[in-house]
Amino acid sequence: MSLLTGLKSADRFVTQQAGLRIPAHAGRVLSLVEEAAESSKLWCVAAAAMAAGGGGRGRKAAVTGLVALALAQLVSNGVGKQLVDRSRPPKEWFPHDEADDRPDSSSFPSGHTAAAVAFTAGVAFSWSSVGGVCAVPAVVVAVERVQSGAHYPSDVVAGTTIGLLSAWFTQRVSALLRRRL
Repeated sequence: MSLLTGLKSADRFVTQQAGLRIPAHAGRVLSLVEEAAESSKLWCVAAAAMAAGGGGRGRKAAVTGLVALALAQLVSNGVGKQLVDRSRPPKEWFPHDEADDRPDSSSFPSGHTAAAVAFTAGVAFSWSSVGGVCAVPAVVVAVERVQSGAHYPSDVVAGTTIGLLSAWFTQRVSALLRRRL
């Protein structure tokens, strides 16, 4: 068996297990957090709270998080999904009805995960303790995307990578601009 075949097989197995093994009440909590993060609402509210109550550090963390999020969404949804046409996991793998309510766009990469990770990592560069708090819903969003049948784990890993790179790039550009000014 080739490495690629093995990875695809593992991707399918983990996806099926996530849909079957997560209890219904936990799935509902995951869905509530994902709905709050839909269209970046959760991250915008968090940024507003940081900017309003965190002084200069809060404003810097909010801006860095939002810029990283925007970049991650551009890369994942504007480029990644256009280049890779991957079907969503089959609905019959999931014993719940959440798989009925998912986008028609490409499964690869997970834009929700990319945005959540980018915002969280961007915030963490400026305010690590708040970044740690933001990591909790970011992880929940990533798990929910697989559990709900919207993504394969490899889609989430790709979204995580895009999010981390977007935050790193945002932070590096910001540091370069500060040195030049």
